[in-house]
Amino acid sequence: MMKYFIVFLISMVPLIELRGAIPYAVGFNLPMVPSYIVAVVGNMLPVPFIFLFARKVLEWGKDKKIIGGFFTWCLEKGEKGGAKLQAKSGRGVYIALMLFVGIPLPGTGAWTGTLAASFLNLDFRKSVLYVMCGVILAGIIMLTASLGVFGAIRMFGQ
Repeated sequence: MMKYFIVFLISMVPLIELRGAIPYAVGFNLPMVPSYIVAVVGNMLPVPFIFLFARKVLEWGKDKKIIGGFFTWCLEKGEKGGAKLQAKSGRGVYIALMLFVGIPLPGTGAWTGTLAASFLNLDFRKSVLYVMCGVILAGIIMLTASLGVFGAIRMFGQ
């Protein structure tokens, strides 16, 4: 039970998200379906809060002494992500959002994608739906990759 809780917590961490949670679950031989579900739920839990509040909190804290540098970095990351998403997508911005979240590369994921969607003033419900589709896609990619890597390690370790 504790390992599932760790999967849940890892999947909530910005920049790590599913990319860390699913390999953790595979590495510890946890059952895949429950691990996948826990990781997706953990990754999605912060999404509505990020969309509705993160930009406001970051704007508030960008000029504060201790947190200002980090908050400014987050704002710049959201703005750059939003600009990149808008430039590449044109009218298919929600599909681009899904792919941005779904292809597990450094700097992409639910946190950055949701922040970008809020910076672009996209529709809340559509954004959450397409971010969720992206999280599901990223989970499938990470699960497939993790099973392949850990399967190879186990095969050569025997």
